[in-house]
Amino acid sequence: MTNKQNTLNGSFSLSGKGLHTGLNLTVTFNPAPENHGYKIQRIDLPEQPILEAVAENVVETTRGTVLGKKNIKVSTIEHGLAALYAMGVDNVLIQVDGPEFPILDGSAELYVKEIRRVGIKEQEAEKDYYIISRKIEIKDENSGSCITLLPDDEFSITTMIDFESKFISSQFATLDNMANFETEIASARTFVFVREIEPLLKAGLVKGGDLDNAIVIYERKTTQEALDELCDKTGAEHHDANVLGYIQHKPLVWENEPARHKLLDIIGDMALIGKPIKGRIIATRPGHTVNNKFARLMRKEIRKFEVQAPIYDPNKKPIIDNIGIHQLLPHRYPMLLVDKIIQMDKKSIVGIKNVTLNEPFFQGHFPQEPVMPGVLQLEALAQAGGIYIMSLLDEPEHYSTYFLRIDNARFRQKVGPGDTLILKCELLMPITHNIATMQGYAFVGENCVTEATFMAQIIKNK
Repeated sequence: MTNKQNTLNGSFSLSGKGLHTGLNLTVTFNPAPENHGYKIQRIDLPEQPILEAVAENVVETTRGTVLGKKNIKVSTIEHGLAALYAMGVDNVLIQVDGPEFPILDGSAELYVKEIRRVGIKEQEAEKDYYIISRKIEIKDENSGSCITLLPDDEFSITTMIDFESKFISSQFATLDNMANFETEIASARTFVFVREIEPLLKAGLVKGGDLDNAIVIYERKTTQEALDELCDKTGAEHHDANVLGYIQHKPLVWENEPARHKLLDIIGDMALIGKPIKGRIIATRPGHTVNNKFARLMRKEIRKFEVQAPIYDPNKKPIIDNIGIHQLLPHRYPMLLVDKIIQMDKKSIVGIKNVTLNEPFFQGHFPQEPVMPGVLQLEALAQAGGIYIMSLLDEPEHYSTYFLRIDNARFRQKVGPGDTLILKCELLMPITHNIATMQGYAFVGENCVTEATFMAQIIKNK
């Protein structure tokens, strides 16, 4: 995964029949600007409406993921979205000339091949990862489904499936690196049991299903007459009712292909979170219903922590310790409010301030209820930003930074003794004419307690 957003380097189209409608359909994937995300346009409708591909817009999960708004629906989107997400493509406008994507061969393989063919274009905006810092879980007691998300350095998935069938009674699949999606997951096809087909047909579904776009599992013996009738309805070749097993034109790619396809579906449904995530999913008996519930939960989690706190591991050695800070800032007791720097890159810095009862301002603010003054929290953020700016200079000891303005300051939660302030400052634009503009956030744990926009001037000391 890169740190920049990506789009397609060109457009591509794929055509075929829809799994549920049986219609001949064409879906086209187009480049889109930064921060666009995934959006789907129904170009067959008069006003060519656009649906945002997010979890809240899912209206049905019976045999696939269906997006909808008012009377507009688009189904069978998960394979295409899985390919985009796994290949690291963030911004795409998808146009389709009907109510669903074509099923193609029942996998994501053709989408991946086309993405490879047109190429991926890096954009200027940063990729906005949501980093998992604690266990998040959702369970469905009725189905026994469970999805657990744990902290991890990258996005990875392990899935386990369990059916009342001797052919796929228990299987699991793992993808530890999205770079392996193309070779290990993309060509895994959707599957269906023969016993499920008749109810699906009665429900008006799988009109376009055949042995070229699905693995069919015949594991409960029926009469030859009943099986022949079902084959006639679906346009499949007749099959000996006494021979149980997999029925398809193309042999299994892997012994655990059904489990790999379930993993593919999870990626497609997680694409509806709206942000790439860094964490490990462990899914037991997954399906589109529980997948969507989990994606909705994640959307709420992201809104709750609109600005995400950096991960602070006190065991790691700081990038700049207190001695190094003394060399970059002129501040000393009692006004030095940054203890160490734990992260720094081309645009941002993260510092730490350990708030103790020994702080001199607690003597009067307030004796009976110690509260760190908001202005000093802003000062701590400004000092972290100052360290970042000074670290860019060749002779920082000959320069100082001075406030020019503070905008949009907000104080969300009080800070007191025992709290550890995590100070993050981001450069909003390149430094020009010795003027730096930064956005600052202070966190206690996962909660943003203070934020503001700063403008400072860099001045050479006399």
